[in-house]
Amino acid sequence: MTSLNGHAVPSDQAARRRADHHEADVVIVGAGILGCALAVTLGRQGRSVILLEASMKEPDRIVGELLQPGGVQALEKLGMSDCLEDIDAISVKGYYISYHGEPVELDYPRETPSSPEPRGRAFHHGRFVMKLRQAALACPNVTVVETKATGLVTSTHSKQVLGVECVTKDMKDCYFAQLTVAADGYNSVFRKGNLPHKPTRRSKFWGLEMIDAPLPSPCCGHVLLGDIAPILMYQIGTHETRILIDIPENLPAASVKNGGVKGYMRDCVLPVLPKDVQKPFLNALETGSLRSMPNSFLPASTNKTPGLMILGDALNMRHPLTGGGMTVALNDVCVIRDLLSPEAVPSFEDTELVLKQLSRFHWMRKKSSTVINILAQALYMLFAADDKNLRALQQGCFRYFQIGYVDQPVLMLAGLLKQPLVLVSHFFTVAFLAIWVQFRQTPFTHLLLFPFQSVMVFWTACVVIVPYILAELWS
Repeated sequence: MTSLNGHAVPSDQAARRRADHHEADVVIVGAGILGCALAVTLGRQGRSVILLEASMKEPDRIVGELLQPGGVQALEKLGMSDCLEDIDAISVKGYYISYHGEPVELDYPRETPSSPEPRGRAFHHGRFVMKLRQAALACPNVTVVETKATGLVTSTHSKQVLGVECVTKDMKDCYFAQLTVAADGYNSVFRKGNLPHKPTRRSKFWGLEMIDAPLPSPCCGHVLLGDIAPILMYQIGTHETRILIDIPENLPAASVKNGGVKGYMRDCVLPVLPKDVQKPFLNALETGSLRSMPNSFLPASTNKTPGLMILGDALNMRHPLTGGGMTVALNDVCVIRDLLSPEAVPSFEDTELVLKQLSRFHWMRKKSSTVINILAQALYMLFAADDKNLRALQQGCFRYFQIGYVDQPVLMLAGLLKQPLVLVSHFFTVAFLAIWVQFRQTPFTHLLLFPFQSVMVFWTACVVIVPYILAELWS
C-alpha cells in the first residue's frame, strides 16, 4: 500500500497515477545523492514518489568523492549502506597533513573504547550516485523520470507550490504533488525567490585524476599546506587518485600571462608535491582532463514556501575542503525521515503541518550541520592563509595536531562529534597556541611589538570564525 491525497491506495494504482497523471505525494527534483536517498526513504515509508532527473547518465564530478564516517553511519541508518559496495570504494582511516613538508597523521579515533574503528569511504562520485539511483529504481513506490525541471507550478490564488514544470524531449510537461522537493544542486533554479541567501565563493578546486600514484599514507585523505592554497589528494579507486588544487579568485600566479592554470600547476604545485606523486601528476596534467568546481558558501534558511522544500547544495553549502557535504545531506535525510513520517504527518496536503515540521527541521539539522559548516569555512581560511596573522594561526593549528590534541578535532572532521562549543573551544585554544609559538619565534629585539602582534593574531581568529557562528545562529 501507498498513500495519495492522504488516502491509502494500492501501490499499483499509485504507480499508474504517477505514470499516467504525473501525480504523487512527493515530487523530488534531482537524482543525486540527497534526492535518491530521500526518494528511497520516503518510498519505504509508503509515500508515492516521483523522482525527476535531467540526465540518468553516470555523473562525472571532481567533488563529492569522500564520505566521512558520519555519512557512512547515516547511510547505515537509512538502510542503504549496500550502495557503497561493488564500486571499488577505498576505506579511509583518517588524514595525512603536510605542513611545508613536515607530516602528521590523524587517524579517526574510536568514539568509545568499545566502539568499532570509524572508517570513511572514497570513490568515484558517479559510481556511488548510480548505485543510489538503482536503489530508487528498485523501490516500488518510486517512479524515476528523465526530464529537465524548468520551474514551479504554483496556485493562482496563493503561493502554494503544486508541482514542477519540465521539458521532456523538447515537449513541455508538468508533475504534481502535495510536496515538491528541490534537490537540484549548487546551481539550483529554485533557490531564487524562495531563499534569502545567495552562494558566495572565494576560489575554485581544479581537479585531475592520477593513475597509480603512490601516496605517502595509503587510505588517508592528504592535505598539503605551504606557501600556496591547500592541495588535497585521496584515492578513489584501486588505481585512481584524485588531486584537487585550490586556486583563489584572480590569483596572479594563475593568470593567462603567467601560463594560466596549467602554468600555475607546473610552476607552483608540482614542486611541493611528494616526489613519488610528481610523475603521475605530470602525466595527468599532460593527458588528463582538467576540470574545476566553485568552492561556495551558502548558509541554510528555513523553508517557508508552502508546498516546497529545498535541500542539499540548493539549501546549504560549505567549502569542500573537509569533505562534509555528503555527510550533511545524508544526515538531513535521517532528520526528514522522522519529521515527515506518516505518523508525524499523515498527509502532505496538510500544508500548515508540513511547514511547521520544516521549521523544526531547520533547527534540528543544525545538530549535524553546524560543526561541519563552521569547521570547513574556518579551516579553509587558515589553510589558504594569505597574510601573516592567518599564517600564524595555520602554524598554530599544525602544532596543535603535532602535540597530540587530535581526537576531538578529528571526530568533528569525521562528522561524529556534533558539539559546536567543543569546536569553538579547540579553535581558540589553537589561537592561543599560535600566539605562544609566535612568542617563541620572536627575536628579543622585537619583543616590544609582540603584544600588538598577539592581539592581531587573536583578532584574526575572531574574524575567521565568528561570522560563520553568527551565520549558523541567525540563518
